[in-house]
Amino acid sequence: MKKMYRYFIPALLVVMGCALAPSGGFNSSYWEEAEAGMEETGGFNTNEFDHIADNPFLRAAENPLSTFSIDVDTAGYSITRYFINHGSLPPKSSVRIEELINYFDYDYLPPRDGRPFTVHTETAECPWNPGRLLTRIGIKGEEFPPGQRPKANLVFLLDVSGSMNEPNKLPLLKSAMELLVNRLGGTDRVALCVYAGAAGTVLPPTSCDNKNRILEALRKLSAGGSTAGGAGIELAYKLAEENIDPAGINRVILCTDGDFNVGISNRSDLTDLIREKAQSGVYLTVLGFGMGNYRDGTLKQLASKGNGNYGYIDTIEEAQKMLGDQLAGTLVTIAQDVKIQVEFNPATVGAYRLLGYENRIMRSEDFNDDTVDAGDIGAGHTVTAFYEIIPPGEEAARLPEIDPLKYSPAPVIPPSPAYADEFLTVKVRYKLPKEAESRLLSFPLKTASVRAAKDASPDFNFAASVAAFGMLLRDSPYKGNADFGMVTAMAGRSLGEDRFGYREKFLNMAEAAQKISAARKK
Repeated sequence: MKKMYRYFIPALLVVMGCALAPSGGFNSSYWEEAEAGMEETGGFNTNEFDHIADNPFLRAAENPLSTFSIDVDTAGYSITRYFINHGSLPPKSSVRIEELINYFDYDYLPPRDGRPFTVHTETAECPWNPGRLLTRIGIKGEEFPPGQRPKANLVFLLDVSGSMNEPNKLPLLKSAMELLVNRLGGTDRVALCVYAGAAGTVLPPTSCDNKNRILEALRKLSAGGSTAGGAGIELAYKLAEENIDPAGINRVILCTDGDFNVGISNRSDLTDLIREKAQSGVYLTVLGFGMGNYRDGTLKQLASKGNGNYGYIDTIEEAQKMLGDQLAGTLVTIAQDVKIQVEFNPATVGAYRLLGYENRIMRSEDFNDDTVDAGDIGAGHTVTAFYEIIPPGEEAARLPEIDPLKYSPAPVIPPSPAYADEFLTVKVRYKLPKEAESRLLSFPLKTASVRAAKDASPDFNFAASVAAFGMLLRDSPYKGNADFGMVTAMAGRSLGEDRFGYREKFLNMAEAAQKISAARKK
């Protein structure tokens, strides 16, 4: 019987794909989820992960500009860990390389010039493609000294519907929120509202001087009923807006498996609602729980449109990371609508490829348009992006090209010799919180800065090992000669101080994935 379902149900989803996909068209992630669900549980599930197609190589002469929104979400990493810990490789479209890389902190120097963040670059030989280069762009956010975080006005919006009635859902959610409450101070306030068949306020805004009252309300929660997510969102923002503190942190923390099925449940309508609410000055944190009917694509989009961040809580240790060790970064936004635009010099770059950020790519014109939304940076956050670079020559010339233009043939303009010593120029636009006009940073990357592979920093090599791991899990056509042995060797040499042991745990996860992959090939 299990074998019959293994092939019948995914095939049925293909037939029904247009009706089931959130966009109204077929989403190949449903096929992947059918397979992943069978491996994980022995039965079928309805997890949703939006399809991702790897960024291709682009010729620098024809496409000199690469523009994308930064992303500080880390849910993709803990989702990957969840599947591997349960004995299977994750669905390919759940593996967002930028979220794997950005799960870790890197030793970037913090700002000292009054700006909210610093930008760092490093270029070395590409580990998985000899003869090519790998450029790392890193951002480090300003950190708040202990005790100097602004006071917080928080509304916990908790899903207590029937789908949350599993050990790794509501019980873990309650433990995570209890951990957060215990990290808050007496000047902070917490309100608690829930939603199932309907939405309601469990606790009005309450000072954290009275933590016992907050914790008692949390501990009494139980699961049951359908999921009226839209009504819950309306109520949570209403509570936050009624008690807004212009000088403090105003944030809704939504905890759910994303299985909205009552009231406003369509993804487009939900994101429209969140986009509207984001104008109020209330930010959003989305925390996902559980697996089996998980709506990753919806939750990530809600966080994006709500000027927020998105994490996945699979263990209490992950709750400790997001809501304890990195609480300031989760709650405090220091820069908004942060966009990166890289201009490549065709004299020194034949072609380039951005690793990850596939769903964050922007038009070149969007970079200067302050009305276009982009990602936000929290206090102390690090953001990292890699570009793989092919030097000018035969390899770049073999890449696919367009036919010659008939009406407006592109003129051949030789690069200026004045910039012959530059690979690229990095530009960053950002807004300070509550400002409408962006600010610009710009600086070049010199060819003389290229390092041999042996001279790359430990941080560079560790981040590159994580990127290679992501490409292997995605079975990317651009993985070159990367394999799990390369990943574990590079990561093992680059653990550094590893204060919380996150890098060591990554190494263990990569070794587990290698065993699962080897077993699948037998």
